Amino acid sequence: MELFIVYWVIVGLLFTIGIIQIIVKAAKNQPVKPGLKLVIASVIMLVIGAGACAVILSNLNIGH
Repeated sequence: MELFIVYWVIVGLLFTIGIIQIIVKAAKNQPVKPGLKLVIASVIMLVIGAGACAVILSNLNIGH
């Protein structure tokens, strides 16, 4: 269970850092590609993690 928490913390950090990089570099007229890569990677990790959680939860027999 702790691994899932660490995974979601990493996803959140990547997304936050990516957004901050995009904002700062756009304000300085610098390329924003590294920030976009972080945001894209965090979104992909979010989709994969949500899918894994759905599979895990679908295998639980809650109330049966």
